[in-house]
Amino acid sequence: MTSYSLSVCAEMVFLDLPFIERVKRISQLGFGVEIWNWANKDIDALATTGARFTSMTGYLSGNLTDDRQIAALLSSAQQSLAVAQRLNCPALNLHGTGLDDKGLPVEPVEVVSGAMWLKARQTLSQLAAMGEKAGKVFTLENLNTAVDHPGTPFAKASDTLALVEAVNSPALKMNLDFYHAQIGEGNLIELLKRSASAIGEIQVADVPGRYQPGTGEINYRAIARVLNEIDYRGVVALEGWALGDSVEALEQFRDCFSL
Repeated sequence: MTSYSLSVCAEMVFLDLPFIERVKRISQLGFGVEIWNWANKDIDALATTGARFTSMTGYLSGNLTDDRQIAALLSSAQQSLAVAQRLNCPALNLHGTGLDDKGLPVEPVEVVSGAMWLKARQTLSQLAAMGEKAGKVFTLENLNTAVDHPGTPFAKASDTLALVEAVNSPALKMNLDFYHAQIGEGNLIELLKRSASAIGEIQVADVPGRYQPGTGEINYRAIARVLNEIDYRGVVALEGWALGDSVEALEQFRDCFSL
């Protein structure tokens, strides 16, 4: 018996189905559901699916470090909180900067200055205060810059951990994405143990290819054992493509995390 629950990102599986049908299918298989950009979704229809939503993107535009962009980030985060209330979704996901529809930074950054770190901490503190007031948690996701998201600031899990610990709020946690961490940092089990108290969610996919666990080089069964050892009680979400049939991919994911 595991202490955590499993969820699946509806953006990346059952791609032959309309989005609402993907959500329903994932829910019928016993998983929670995660979504990305809510602005292009029928929120009323999503709310009637009966799905258990575990995470959604927590902003539409903006970044953590530029005053003009910070205003856009905070404004769209407030809108996102209202949508999260409608979907009864507890977690809203953030990145080190705004990403375009290809996952690339809207404004790439080559060097992150000390002033940018301080501004990011200040912005995240504001977001945490908004989340705490609404009874929601913002999660800051690590990304990899070598394959998927070049030019993203605050991309490593060590960066997101540092910012979360600096803000020190129950309404700001890490979204520890093991796919990105394997590409960017490795040493995943030690990273998990070091980050344990700061984690609000865990996302998984295998390397290479970003497919379901069990298709690549990451020993997800070993990670599952450590999650039980540290009594992790949050969500483990598949944010990866289905290699082969989507139902079989989700069952492979479930099997990797069923001890």
